[in-house]
This record gives sequence, structure tokens and C-alpha cells, in this order.
Amino acid sequence: MMELFYMGGPLFMGILTFIFIAIIAIAVINGIPFLKGKYSDLDEGRRKLAYIKDAGLLALVIGVLGQLIGLFSAFKAIEMSMMDISPAMLAGGVKVSMITTIYGLVIYALSLLIWVGLRR
Repeated sequence: MMELFYMGGPLFMGILTFIFIAIIAIAVINGIPFLKGKYSDLDEGRRKLAYIKDAGLLALVIGVLGQLIGLFSAFKAIEMSMMDISPAMLAGGVKVSMITTIYGLVIYALSLLIWVGLRR
């Protein structure tokens, strides 16, 4: 698992992990009072729970940004290279660049599940 973390780039994977931890914190801080019925205004409680979904969407966007920056760097290295690039090498670079997108998508899906679960 740590190998994927480093392959995806510690900067983007670290940011995505931080967002995931923030989603969990938001769910615990705002979800428990919401489930216990301690909010006098339900609209305020639902608005606070929407932060979970918004943070998940931010994770997805950052994951896609990480992939695009990775692809840009890979294509720039290929352009600078004087030797022939094999299709397997190109496919490997594309595979590695997709790690951040997959991680961002998983975080977004989990945030939606948490949001829907707490909203009910």
C-alpha cells in the first residue's frame, strides 16, 4: 500500500489523505449531534453535513489534477528522450499517473456514502 502512495506522488497522495481524514473528522463532529437530534434547526445540520460531500468532491478534483500533472511530466520526459519509447513503458506511465485519480475517486465515493448515511 505504501508503494502505491509513493508511486502516486507523496504530495498529492498526502493532500488526498489529509482530505480523507478531514472528511472523517467532519462526519464525527457534525454527524453524532445530528444523529442524536441535538440540532434545533435541521437545515443547519444538513448544511454542515454537506461539507462531507464538498470535501469529497475536492478530493476527486485534486486526484484528477495529480493525474494531469503526472501525465504532463511523463510526456515531457518522453519528448526530451532521444531513444525510442516502447508502448509498455508508455502504458506503465499512464498506469502510475492514474493512482491519484483512483484514490480521489475512492475518497469521493466514501464521502458520498457517509453523507447519505448520516443524512437519513
